[in-house]
Amino acid sequence: MKYVSTRGFDRKFTASEAIVKGIAPDGGLFVPETIPTISASEFAEMKDMKYYELSAHVLSKFLEEFTLDELLDYTSQAYDEEKWGEDTLPLVQMNEYNDREYILELWHGPTSAFKDVALQLLPHLMTASLRKTGETKKICILTATSGDTGKAALEGFKDLPGTEIIVFYPSDGVSEAQRLQMVTTEGKNTHVVAVKGCFDDAQTGVKTIFGNPEFNRELNDSGIMLSSANSINWGRLVPQIAYYVYSYVNLWKREKIAEGEAINIVVPTGNFGNILAAWYAKQMGVPVKKLICASNKNKVLCDFFATGTYDRNREFFKTNSPSMDILISSNLERLLYEVTNHNADLIKSWMADLNGNGKYSVDPATLKSLQKQFVGGFADETGITKTIVDVYDRTDHVIDTHTSVGFNIYNRYHQRSNDETKTVFASTASPFKFAPSVMDAIKGSGYCSGRSDETVIKELSEESGYPIPEGIRTLTEKPILHNTLIEKSDMQSTVAKILING
Repeated sequence: MKYVSTRGFDRKFTASEAIVKGIAPDGGLFVPETIPTISASEFAEMKDMKYYELSAHVLSKFLEEFTLDELLDYTSQAYDEEKWGEDTLPLVQMNEYNDREYILELWHGPTSAFKDVALQLLPHLMTASLRKTGETKKICILTATSGDTGKAALEGFKDLPGTEIIVFYPSDGVSEAQRLQMVTTEGKNTHVVAVKGCFDDAQTGVKTIFGNPEFNRELNDSGIMLSSANSINWGRLVPQIAYYVYSYVNLWKREKIAEGEAINIVVPTGNFGNILAAWYAKQMGVPVKKLICASNKNKVLCDFFATGTYDRNREFFKTNSPSMDILISSNLERLLYEVTNHNADLIKSWMADLNGNGKYSVDPATLKSLQKQFVGGFADETGITKTIVDVYDRTDHVIDTHTSVGFNIYNRYHQRSNDETKTVFASTASPFKFAPSVMDAIKGSGYCSGRSDETVIKELSEESGYPIPEGIRTLTEKPILHNTLIEKSDMQSTVAKILING
């Protein structure tokens, strides 16, 4: 299987080339030339697989250069029980009296966020891809983060031979737990830099660096090439497809649904990668009725699915779900390429409009196709807070602010549609990563004022009965190892200083 650029670059690439490069030479995103499918017999076989086995089988559909044995080796290491526990991704029925709602807990990995599912595996895929392509240059993983990708990438690539990793994050746009996770990261090859601005500023800066041919030639002359750990990298996105396949197979195995029975999938998202993975799973054969795209107050995606116009020219809000505080949803480009029958010229035109004018509008046929598959909605901070309490009261489950966005939008969808389809909620982070917001919701606004994060985390554990994740429990005891703060205009010079001028 070959990979092509969403913007029509005139050559095709192998999977390993796509993973190593991260982004296409013309600034487009790599997508598979065709989407593979899973047969009924293969779904049946997956019922008896452990998660790492199922993941390897899904990956093998997209990564044909890799043998199944190779992929099983990588996934067994990435999803080792010592890191994740015996049940890698628990799919939990929310209430014994309601068999309609199931929560997929994606945050049992080392950094307590769903990004671990892909970023514990990506280093294995990256190093294997380097061997397969014969690339000998040092790889620099260059990534912007809205909070969770950064630490998960740092943890995955820390001290990996032949790599450097540079993570840019918005200085005031992440939770304190997310910030501490990043700035206390050890490793000789790790670099964490705060940027004055929002996530979109950091992400735009990273894309600009990737798209600067002169700077990339300078790096190449120094024996360095750039790649990404963001979901713009296909190697980051493809492992996420597997857990939506797993959700369907798991419900079927437990006789919660019949073979071939459709499910709904609810995903809180800002950059659109996580819900795009669910869309790819649907194209592979997972029966999905509705994909529910849940946004926070930065509701650019919600408005797009309603109107067909993507407009980032709007006020940016810092919310209590900071990982979704995004106005430029990079992965939407992949979906548009797929639903326009691979019309690269059209995609290139829309992305040029976005870059030049801050907005673009799709044609009515494209919008109609999208609205058949997706439901969009948004929740503000008040709604998020109320939903945390509602879910806790109804089910005795404590959820984080991002997962709450998903429940909020779904609850309104269910009320107006009366859709009784079994529904899987992607739970993207541990509540301990956003403990002050969660405890303020449960105990009342202002409850955490004057309390240290350490105290609030302990109180959340007592309230919920959940153990504090190991990666969060000792955060305040670790030394700060990264304290660089820069203007967004200084991102490229910072990369040069780290990699070239050192």
